[in-house]
Amino acid sequence: MALTGHFSRRSRDRRFFVSREVVTFQLPCFCGQLVAGRGAAYGPGDRGIERVARIMALKSMTGFGRADGRSGALAWVWEVRSVNGRGLDLRLRVPPGYDVLEPKVRVAVGKACARGSVNITLTVKRDGGADAVRLNGSVVEEILKISDALRAKVGGPAPSVEALLATRGVLEFGDGLNTEVLSEADQTLIVASLEVALKGMVGARLEEGARLKAILTDNLLEVERLVAVVTASPARKPEAIGQRLREQIQRLVGAEGAAFDPARLHQEAVLLATKADVEEELQRLGAHVAAARDMLASKDAIGRKLDFLTQEFNREANTLCSKSNDGDITRAGLALKTVIDQMREQVQNIE
Repeated sequence: MALTGHFSRRSRDRRFFVSREVVTFQLPCFCGQLVAGRGAAYGPGDRGIERVARIMALKSMTGFGRADGRSGALAWVWEVRSVNGRGLDLRLRVPPGYDVLEPKVRVAVGKACARGSVNITLTVKRDGGADAVRLNGSVVEEILKISDALRAKVGGPAPSVEALLATRGVLEFGDGLNTEVLSEADQTLIVASLEVALKGMVGARLEEGARLKAILTDNLLEVERLVAVVTASPARKPEAIGQRLREQIQRLVGAEGAAFDPARLHQEAVLLATKADVEEELQRLGAHVAAARDMLASKDAIGRKLDFLTQEFNREANTLCSKSNDGDITRAGLALKTVIDQMREQVQNIE
C-alpha cells in the first residue's frame, strides 16, 4: 500500500505521494500530512528533489529539514542540518542495521546540495519494543569461554548469573530499533521521507539565499556609486594635480616657488597624474560588478566563483587607495574596501 497526501504553498495545492501509512512533515515553504491511501506519483513534479533544488538561482549553505514516517510498527524521524563547507561533506548517523541506507542517502544529498557540511540523523522506533529485553547469547558464550580458560590457568569459581547479567552487552533492552535486514520496500519508504526532509533543508537554504542576494545586490550598487564618485573626482585631472604641486612647492620654498618654470611644473604634474591614474582600476571594478550580477542571475552553484571575484574586488580597491593623491579619493577607496569586506562575509555562506 502506498501513501498519498498533499501539501500547499500559499493557495496552491499539490499532490505528494511518499510513504505507506502516515508521514507528517514541516518545511519552510511547504507543509502537510501524508495519509494512507493509494497512489504512485511522487512530487512536487516528476523530478523530485532535483527540481526543488533548482527553483532559485542562489542558495546559502545554512538550512534545516525534518520529516517523519511510519511503516507498520516501524516509525522513523530524519533530521537534516547544513552549514558552511568548502565542499560537500556528509556526516550520517543511523542506528545499527541501517547502514545499508548510506549509498541511497548520499545520492539524495548529492541531488539536493552542491556544497556545505551536511549532518543527517535517523532515529528509528518500533512500536511495542520499548519493554522488550533480549539475551545476547553470543556474548554470554564468549564470556563463559574466556572464564573457563582463565579458571583453567588460575582457578576460581565460575561467574555467577548475577555477574553475567550485569555485564555490558549481555542484556539488550528494547529501544525500538529493528536490527533485522531492512526490506527493499521499507528502504524505499525511509529514503522517500529523507527526501522530504531534504526539501525542507533546501527550502531554508533558498530563503536564506534570497536574503543574501538582496544584500549583495545592494553592495554592488554601493560599489558602483563609489566608483562613480572617484571617476567624477576633479582631483584626478592634471590641472588639479598641478595646482596641488604648485601649492606644495610654495609651501616648501616660499616666494621663490613663484619663479618656478611653468613648463617644468606642468611636466611634473603630468608625471604625477600618470602614476596616480586609477582609470584601469575603475574599469576593472566596473567589469567585476557586471560579472557579479551575471553570477547572481546564474542557476549554477556560484559560491566559489563569487569568493574569488570578491578577492579581485579587494585587490583593485587596495591599488586605488595606494595610488590616491587626494583625500576625497582616499576616503572613497576606504569606503569601497569596507563594502567589499561586507560582500566577502556574505559570500562565504553561498553554495
